Amino acid sequence: MDLDDVWRTIDGERSSLADLLEDLSPTEWGTPSLCDGWRVGDVAVHLTQAHMGLAAALVAAARAGGSFDRMIRDSALRAAPLSPAECARRLRAMVGSRRTAPFITPMEPLTDVLVHGQDIALPLGRTRPMPPSAAAASAQRVWDTGFPFRARRRLRGLRLSATDTDWTVGDGAPVEGPITALLLLVTGREAALDQLTGDGVRSLRRREETRRAT
Repeated sequence: MDLDDVWRTIDGERSSLADLLEDLSPTEWGTPSLCDGWRVGDVAVHLTQAHMGLAAALVAAARAGGSFDRMIRDSALRAAPLSPAECARRLRAMVGSRRTAPFITPMEPLTDVLVHGQDIALPLGRTRPMPPSAAAASAQRVWDTGFPFRARRRLRGLRLSATDTDWTVGDGAPVEGPITALLLLVTGREAALDQLTGDGVRSLRRREETRRAT
């Protein structure tokens, strides 16, 4: 994808996600998302913070003791509560903007809106299609960039291949399926394992069982 395609996709995803948020009931807003410890509403608030400036980011990092994950979570929770309508309004206000948070490329907000859209939709039983080409570009970015997902290390010994677009990474036992499920996998989500096939899936299930046991 070229840069214009990336931004067009981000705009489209933000707009459609705003439509989804406006349709959520209070019960759905408080439903646990795919992100551990985050409700659907917390994820929505986080997505409205993609334009955080450098000064705000530095303050948030200091408050979190330098922990990236804690900074992201605390920033979202500190901004809450916002209503679904307000989150939708803020997302729509971002459409057309080419601004990013400090030190990141446009690929990070693309990954954010694609993956967090699933974090919101899947626990609610909502269907949210993902553009295959955008999902593949995002998955490649995650694979190539160690922080924060460390996908290459976590998924060592597996060969991931999309069945609906041209995307393959890794070496080892095969794991095959739609690129949406593979993007969730490389970003640390196990929610779409049932959509994946291949000898490597058994290994993934064993790893997940071990993780839960500890």
